[in-house]
Amino acid sequence: MIFSDEYFMEIALKEAQAAYYEGEIPIGAVVVCNNQVIARAHNLTEKLNDVTAHAEMLAITAAENFLGSKYLNECTLYVTLEPCLMCAGASYWSRLGKLVFGAKDEKRGYSKTAKQILHPGTKVKTNVFADESIALLQKFFKERRAES
Repeated sequence: MIFSDEYFMEIALKEAQAAYYEGEIPIGAVVVCNNQVIARAHNLTEKLNDVTAHAEMLAITAAENFLGSKYLNECTLYVTLEPCLMCAGASYWSRLGKLVFGAKDEKRGYSKTAKQILHPGTKVKTNVFADESIALLQKFFKERRAES
């Protein structure tokens, strides 16, 4: 099926690639509603000098603006790395219908600190293109360490 979780995660990976080329931590996100991408974003914390400018936060805000609603209960958020506690909290308040993420974040992922932070109605799917997500993150940090 063309509109699979893998199809939309590939779009999120393209967003992560854009972040990489801009010198941002390469994390990308898209929000999908009725098989249509309604928002896409990547990390912009450096460019915007804003610690809250995570891919998920930007995508959630853009999706809510697109829909004219603060609720995303009919939407799916695709993100290349497991959301942090802040981003998971935002998904809770937006009543996100489904969360699909690539790689687990063993250090800062929401499941490490608060398994019950997602809205009870949010379905979760993990490990979609996890290897690709991890490879891009590792490449980014390896290059940063080599520069310093």
